[in-house]
Amino acid sequence: MENLLSIVTFLPLIAAIILALFLRGEDAAAQRAAKWLALFATTATFLISLAVYMQFDPANTGFQMVEEYAWIGGLTYKMGVDGISVLFVLLTTFLMPLVIGASWKVESRVKEYMITFLVLETLMIAVFCALDLILFYVVFEGGLIPMFLIIGIWGGKDRIYASFKFFLYTFLGSVLMLVAMIFMYMDAGTTDIPTLLHHEFSSTPISLLGFTIAGGAQTLMFLAFFASLAVKLPMWPVHTWLPDAHVQAPTAGSVVLAAILLKMGGYGFLRFSLPMFPVASELLSGFMLWLSVIAIIYTSLVAMMQDDMKKLIAYSSVAHMGFVTMGIFAFNQQGLDGAIFQMLSHGFISGALFLIVGVIYDRMHTREIDAYGGLVVRMPAYALVFMLFTMANVGLPGTSGFVGEFLTLVGIFQTNSTVAFFATTGVILSASYALWLYRRIVFGDLIKESLKSIKDMEAREKWIFAPLVVMTLLLGVYPALVLDLIGPSVTALLHDIEPVLAAARGTLATVAH
Repeated sequence: MENLLSIVTFLPLIAAIILALFLRGEDAAAQRAAKWLALFATTATFLISLAVYMQFDPANTGFQMVEEYAWIGGLTYKMGVDGISVLFVLLTTFLMPLVIGASWKVESRVKEYMITFLVLETLMIAVFCALDLILFYVVFEGGLIPMFLIIGIWGGKDRIYASFKFFLYTFLGSVLMLVAMIFMYMDAGTTDIPTLLHHEFSSTPISLLGFTIAGGAQTLMFLAFFASLAVKLPMWPVHTWLPDAHVQAPTAGSVVLAAILLKMGGYGFLRFSLPMFPVASELLSGFMLWLSVIAIIYTSLVAMMQDDMKKLIAYSSVAHMGFVTMGIFAFNQQGLDGAIFQMLSHGFISGALFLIVGVIYDRMHTREIDAYGGLVVRMPAYALVFMLFTMANVGLPGTSGFVGEFLTLVGIFQTNSTVAFFATTGVILSASYALWLYRRIVFGDLIKESLKSIKDMEAREKWIFAPLVVMTLLLGVYPALVLDLIGPSVTALLHDIEPVLAAARGTLATVAH
């Protein structure tokens, strides 16, 4: 099928336009129509995206299903996927029908709500498919607008503060990335990402404001991209927008934010920082590794102190993303495989955890941990699902959470055993806060009067969790489903940058002596 990626990318946008133009009114029938059209569009998008998966050849390490057309002012619309990006497209299309299903009880401005999520899906898919710098920047930043609206319109009582904090943090960081992109175009004469991957940017030390900058232009561009990607991921200490955004966002917004939007930061490091600025990546690898370790330990400790379920899971996400950056900057097969696997696994697990919070929030309208206790008595199915994803979040063998963390730790141990030692404490800390949360919510005596009439999950909620349960267990027992797909592309990436990394290490060793 020709233009398959464009069809997958723009089908949700077409559905959003249909909703905007042809659906009128806010009565119950109009609300139902908006929900069903959004569900149909996102489900159709997922089914068509399976054709991308079936046509993808893992042995081909280049970009596949490439589409290229003239765009505005001589710029190029270019789309394609490789082993690093194809699974993020599938993760996005897989989760969006579940997100719409989880929004079934939304009653305020339903049409606009569904339009916003459909537009957001198009922009998120486009980020992972874009093969032109300017196209990437447009869709990367464009995704801020729908999420800003989702938090600001349908969020909690402090939604305005949280939405502006989210927007300003992520947008200001990306201004520096845009400056770096302009420099890249001036230096290479193109915005074509496949061409830039093989362009050698200068790494000659330069003097700036009286300081000598090792790595030269590469270091400056790395830091410019870092300003955007570290906020998006987010990394410590630029993570403070995330707990506020999660707490105030509606359940579906939190799922998208944690499961997909955060992954754009990790994807950016893999697509740009490592292959385009390898010398700077090597020079700053120690900095990145220790920031990752601080994120893993510090945010795990902060998670233990939380009394709001959503905020606890938000800090947990920052800790788990620390494993991602640690794996990326291990510069070996296990580390990179583990980082990508961790991002995909975290998409299922964190998405499910925010949905789990949403289930009882819809019933009790509070996220305070102290408001619950003994739910296993009234909600056994809920307790079972909650237990599964708690164990997956901890990294229990047999779940996808174990595979990602294990591979990243194996990768980093080969590079820096000290970092590996401290990072491993994060596994213990994650078990502490996750099991503490589960015990407080599910176990104990059912003594609170408000909980004695609470009802277990209904059929719709069970159907939403079922695909997430399947994927979490399937990837836990059969990780080759992912690793066989990403492995050749990761190997090719390492093969391309290894000579440069070796030369940079040699230079550093010479300077040290």
